[in-house]
Amino acid sequence: MAGTERLENVNPHIFAKAGERLASPTDWDDSVYDPFDSREIFDLIRNIRDPEHPLTLEELNVVEENQCEVSDAENFVMVHFTPTIPHCSMASLIGLSIRLKLLHALPARFKVDVRISPGTHASEHAINKQLNDKERVAAALENSHLLEVINKCLNPR
Repeated sequence: MAGTERLENVNPHIFAKAGERLASPTDWDDSVYDPFDSREIFDLIRNIRDPEHPLTLEELNVVEENQCEVSDAENFVMVHFTPTIPHCSMASLIGLSIRLKLLHALPARFKVDVRISPGTHASEHAINKQLNDKERVAAALENSHLLEVINKCLNPR
């Protein structure tokens, strides 16, 4: 963030990162069907950068493995995320970053649902509605400034 902008959460609590996922011998065998699981979804989004801080969503405890649900058989992924403060103005941006990362990383067969964890944000209902409306998401991604900020969140520094 530029020096003239004010941080909402000046001193966020920083959490320990989960260990790296250990590969099994069948992970590299293309002849074995390996369904997507919650850890795989978490691994895709854990290193997204927070828009306000030089920290990942995992380090801020915004995303956790137990907040990722996946049904490989039903082609469905649901991610709940928890903003660091109840009035976080960056919640929509964080949700869009998660959605965009999953839409780019997962096969097109998956329906992706991104939601704020129940009871953790003052505008939870409105933001959830926005994040899961294809037309609203498409319109938001047409905004070049917003897309630039999202790309900074998605690309490691």
